Amino acid sequence: MSFRSIVRDVRDGFGSLSRRSFDVRLSSLHSRGKSQGSINDLSDNHPSLIVQNSRWANLPPELLFDVIKRLEESESTWPGRKHVVACAAVCRSWRSMCKEIVRTPESCGKLTFPVSLKQPGPRDVTIQCFIKRDKSNLTYHLFLCLSPTALLVENGKFLLSAKRTRRTTCTEYVISMDAENISRSSNSYIGKLRSNFLGTKFIIYDTQPPHSSANIPPPGRSKRFYSKKVSPKVPSGSYNIAHITYELNVLGTRGPRRMHCVMHSIPASSLEPGGTVPGQPDTLLPPRSLEDSFRSMSFSKSLDHSTEFSSSRFSEIMGAATSADVPDSEKSKMPLVLKNKSPRWHEQLQCWCLNFRGRVTIASVKNFQLIAAPPAAGASQPPPPPPPPEHDKVILQFGKVGKDMFTMDYRYPLSAFQAFAICLSSFDTKLACE
Repeated sequence: MSFRSIVRDVRDGFGSLSRRSFDVRLSSLHSRGKSQGSINDLSDNHPSLIVQNSRWANLPPELLFDVIKRLEESESTWPGRKHVVACAAVCRSWRSMCKEIVRTPESCGKLTFPVSLKQPGPRDVTIQCFIKRDKSNLTYHLFLCLSPTALLVENGKFLLSAKRTRRTTCTEYVISMDAENISRSSNSYIGKLRSNFLGTKFIIYDTQPPHSSANIPPPGRSKRFYSKKVSPKVPSGSYNIAHITYELNVLGTRGPRRMHCVMHSIPASSLEPGGTVPGQPDTLLPPRSLEDSFRSMSFSKSLDHSTEFSSSRFSEIMGAATSADVPDSEKSKMPLVLKNKSPRWHEQLQCWCLNFRGRVTIASVKNFQLIAAPPAAGASQPPPPPPPPEHDKVILQFGKVGKDMFTMDYRYPLSAFQAFAICLSSFDTKLACE
């Protein structure tokens, strides 16, 4: 019996369970009336009882482990990877076994469950994606490349979407897991990107708090409290996890764009040998109480976000992140700082060039490569030694391949959500940078 037939049999059995649970509900409604309490009792007890007593839920753990392990190894790419996800949806025991077997993207280089979108990418290779822009409705969709020719046929696995909204003093990009319902009021909302009026300073907000030891600036004002309906089931926090700055370059006299990213949720020690990114989420949208949701909000009636993007505030954050006068005990808590790799001038082509290894084909001011910024040296300290090879690796690269097609390749320590938000900042109009 092949693994595909096993998965197909499991899915068919799961569908029959749904039909049986529906029959139970229907018969109980005829016998007990349309009582809301009886419906809730059925939905809470009978379906779970049926699933737990099914033949698939009672498989021996050793056999179940072997079946899912072999399936996970055979289906290494999408769309075949969906069978692994189907196994995790059978019942609680299957879900626990899948969580034990399926490793994080950092370890296996694969995106399987939605939580993988907020976990760091692999260390040795990059995860290749592409972004499709729709200027008519100001939306952006992120896809995972399924093959080397995925860009030619625009074929990929959907990952994330974003919608651009222009406001009086800022621009916001709402990031969602739903390709159609891109809204902060939906359960698929996972974060946002906000810029100042000039498009030179950006802040990435996450719905989930980072690790407890991260040096996070005070949270910005959130407008989710002003929605007509506040539900504890919808994630309501706005946690500041990164700052992005583009240097002023009004007439282009300083050459190409220069950008810096201060990743408050990623410590600089994560790039050292044996370093890790703490606080990786186990679930993408954890249930939160209404009290915790309110605690992360600001109840100011003002909708002015100018203080978030003040020059003094950004200078203070950048200075603290790159300061050399930091005690050794605090260096492990310093945030990771990324900078764009400086391009070289090509005499024959008369333009600035970067080696994208064939992943970018059209010259654009939006193209960039991000590497780890070396630590700064103090005035009385000798110059730092050459950065380790880990700091020379391109962590994120973004470039144009078509009129509305762009590639996005990322690796450890960034996640797909963080990389997508950084790339969205390059789309925004920058009045003083070019």
